[in-house]
Amino acid sequence: MIENNETIDEFLARHTGDVEEAVRKAAAQEIMPRWRRLAAHEVDQKSGPHDLVTDADRKAELYLTEILAGLLPGSVVVGEEAVHASPASYGAIRGEAPVWIIDPVDGTRQFVRGEEGFCTLVALARHGVVHASWTYAPADDRLATAVRGRGAFQDGERLYAGPPGTRPRPAGWWPCWRAGPDPQRRPAVTPSAARNFSTNSRARRSKSAYRASRSAPATASPTSGVPAASTRWGRSSASVSRPTVEWAKPQ
Repeated sequence: MIENNETIDEFLARHTGDVEEAVRKAAAQEIMPRWRRLAAHEVDQKSGPHDLVTDADRKAELYLTEILAGLLPGSVVVGEEAVHASPASYGAIRGEAPVWIIDPVDGTRQFVRGEEGFCTLVALARHGVVHASWTYAPADDRLATAVRGRGAFQDGERLYAGPPGTRPRPAGWWPCWRAGPDPQRRPAVTPSAARNFSTNSRARRSKSAYRASRSAPATASPTSGVPAASTRWGRSSASVSRPTVEWAKPQ
């Protein structure tokens, strides 16, 4: 907990490892036992067939909410599933209290399909500024952490974005933080394909429906920041992973 006039930075200096432990335990207890073992009744749709939630999402979020709120009394939690159930709870991000931001299973569709490309995301913010983050890929047991002003690490090894002035090159593979392409993983759809729909999407639509979709205005995708076309039937089903960076050690 924050003691007396302790700052968030001082809190993180003492408790970063405790948060890491909580993230690992949530995955070990609530997520991995359900990976590749989900029953039909443990998977639900939210806004549509590509927007899924599972018992693993819900239970891992509840676990982390209890542990993290107890670790930092006075803090609030904004979790993906809680916000879906009560959108007004998102307003806590703009409040005075420190905020834990949780996505218990980022990549739920991959999780449901039994793939490895999912992770647990936790961040601590206050006044709109993110002070620390934890990104854990439990299928590979890899953890990336970052603390404001102290750098980023993967499994204890410092990460680098290249020399100053160097433009990071997108890796374009899942999960988001992983460095470099892996031949065992499925490549992301390119931004241009997302805007114009994927080849499969084109094949499924009639010619007239495709022309209608091409003339629709572009809107921002809430998950990737890449424009996605809106149509009378909804958004394109093309899947776009978030921009990623290939990290490099200094020479």
